[in-house]
Amino acid sequence: MPLPVDFVSMGGVAERLAEVRARITAACERAGRDPAEVTLVGASKSQPVERLVAAARAGLTVLGENRVQEAEAHRRAVEAELGPDAAGRLAWHLIGPLQSNKAKAAAELFDAIQSVDRPKIARYLERELAARGRSVPALVEVNLGGEESKHGFRPEKLAEAIRPFADYEHLRIAGLMVIPPPGDTPEDSRPWFRRTRDLRDALGSRPEWSGWPGLLSMGMSDDYEVAVEEGATHVRVGSALFGPRN
Repeated sequence: MPLPVDFVSMGGVAERLAEVRARITAACERAGRDPAEVTLVGASKSQPVERLVAAARAGLTVLGENRVQEAEAHRRAVEAELGPDAAGRLAWHLIGPLQSNKAKAAAELFDAIQSVDRPKIARYLERELAARGRSVPALVEVNLGGEESKHGFRPEKLAEAIRPFADYEHLRIAGLMVIPPPGDTPEDSRPWFRRTRDLRDALGSRPEWSGWPGLLSMGMSDDYEVAVEEGATHVRVGSALFGPRN
């Protein structure tokens, strides 16, 4: 039985996707960057499946999930609707915190992990990925503002804290992810994005991270254009792409 279709999924998602991409392109032009350097991740938390399917059909290639259980349900439903060929072109990223008891499922489910927020979860993921013979790119989450409500490594001792990860063979650390403290305008995020870029560059100068990709996942619906101007390689966009969450 075909999925129900609402207004947002009919034309709205495709139009929103085109608008977000146009804004990314404009931000890249302002920064002298190639838009091909920026990956749009559709943040699909609490979104109905029909909107995810509509986005995939309109050309979105990466979906970002916050929770393993919801990701499992979303992926089954989306792949069933799209069919194997189209579904095979869609990548699934974990962009939310991971409980250690979900590491096994995450190692099987996701194509990338953007939220490695503590040494324990990195060890668990490396073990589970090794058991499956998988190699998955991952980003280290940094808690720039030291907020109690957020996950991630503190920036002050980041290099020492993540040094052991450089030796992992299956969890391949490729860069940093950040959610800046809330601000009143998108511009309030700019200093945080710049600090993240500086952290990335400082890590890249260390021998253990020589040659790493140095990816930067930063920017969401309210501030992704500023993030692109400051060097983001991945932006995680939810409501601006899919509409309000259920």
